[in-house]
Amino acid sequence: MAFEGLTSRLQSVFSKLRGKGKVSEDDVNEAMREVRLALLEADVNFKVVKEFISKVKEKAVGKEVMDSFTPGMVIIDIVNKELTELMGGSQAKLAKSNRPPTVVMMAGLQGAGKTTTSAKLAKLLLKGNHRPLLVAGDIYRPAAIKQLQVLGEQIKVPVFTLPEGNSPVEIARQALQHAKDNGNDYLLIDTAGRLHVDEELMEELRQIHEVTQPDEVLLVVDAMTGQDAVNVAESFNQQLQLTGVVLTKLDGDTRGGAALSVKAVTGCPIKFAALGEKIDALEPFHPERMASRILGMGDMLSLIEKAQSNIDAEKAKEMERKMRNAEFTFDDFLEQMEQVKKLGPLDQIMDMIPGMGKMKQMKDIKVDEKQMGRVEAIVRSMTTEEKQNPDMINHSRRKRIAAGSGTTLADVNRLIKQFDEMRRMMKQFSDMMGPKGKGSKMMKQLQGKAGKGMRFPFR
Repeated sequence: MAFEGLTSRLQSVFSKLRGKGKVSEDDVNEAMREVRLALLEADVNFKVVKEFISKVKEKAVGKEVMDSFTPGMVIIDIVNKELTELMGGSQAKLAKSNRPPTVVMMAGLQGAGKTTTSAKLAKLLLKGNHRPLLVAGDIYRPAAIKQLQVLGEQIKVPVFTLPEGNSPVEIARQALQHAKDNGNDYLLIDTAGRLHVDEELMEELRQIHEVTQPDEVLLVVDAMTGQDAVNVAESFNQQLQLTGVVLTKLDGDTRGGAALSVKAVTGCPIKFAALGEKIDALEPFHPERMASRILGMGDMLSLIEKAQSNIDAEKAKEMERKMRNAEFTFDDFLEQMEQVKKLGPLDQIMDMIPGMGKMKQMKDIKVDEKQMGRVEAIVRSMTTEEKQNPDMINHSRRKRIAAGSGTTLADVNRLIKQFDEMRRMMKQFSDMMGPKGKGSKMMKQLQGKAGKGMRFPFR
């Protein structure tokens, strides 16, 4: 995940500050020196770093901070606010034209992910009850048009194309008319890219801009290119007057400096961030939430939004009832796994929970997605009767399940044992909450059992 290195460095700096009852100007200077190095190592633009450190220092050495009961916490709060401002301050929303369609022109270098991002944005708009139209304007890259058509089919969004021989400018012109005639309220134009910024590319983009008069010109930038991403953004902005940036591959093993530099250098807000390859892995960019993630404070708002949009409320209520009545079966367990998978990679979910990022680093926790796959294989190798009544799974049945799932007998035994423990805990919790609950004694028993290491996925 992006920023992991930066997060651990900053947490190390701030843990020293938190431990001090009083903070001197020298303490602040030392902390800011380390923050400066951490930002530079994360590939943040050096001018941006210089200005950022200057602003934080100015506020951190004030009398109110120095005389505070918790000066370390106040300084962390200052850094948090300045990081938020650095990335734009507040969420920059996608434009909406008073006279549909709203035209969105996607630009960027070859390989940045424009075509996929165009489809992801169309999927996001569908969720908001819009009627987007995708335009295949990249006639140069082999299979670019076919790629967009396949993605469009996948998300059930129409893709506008013209026969070979038509220029991208003509495709854009006719697509605009088509959108007006067919009631599409968003027109997303996928344009061609090059391996570098050249005059021929820019001239073509300027002509498309002229005939469509876009409401948004979004630059798609690969976050993994680091400082180069900022240089590309600056170049495109000078010639096209960008309205926003989409950062892709923010889930990669990247230093993340582009996210912290691009707004300060170009003045263009980051409007979306892509955190994975799946078609729904595009999120509106919230500077305050990203700052919170960078500082290791989690991002519960985004996690709640993910849960609300991906988890079936009725199923969740029924699952709660089953847990309360100790009726939880392996079928329900599979259902729960499916619901969790809808939220995205477990690593990303853990990063959104306050404190989990730090715990991962301290205890070197690795979220093993393959382990989840093995657990799922074991459960799917059970018969319907076995899933509904796990008590009937004897030794010979366990051997059959292990062979059918490609796992070992020990794996199957471990899963069934931990599943039994979980059901017993649910039953005890249900009894405790009921009319005959035994209060604190039962709670202590539960805490003792929980402390023995219940884990998800079971292993």
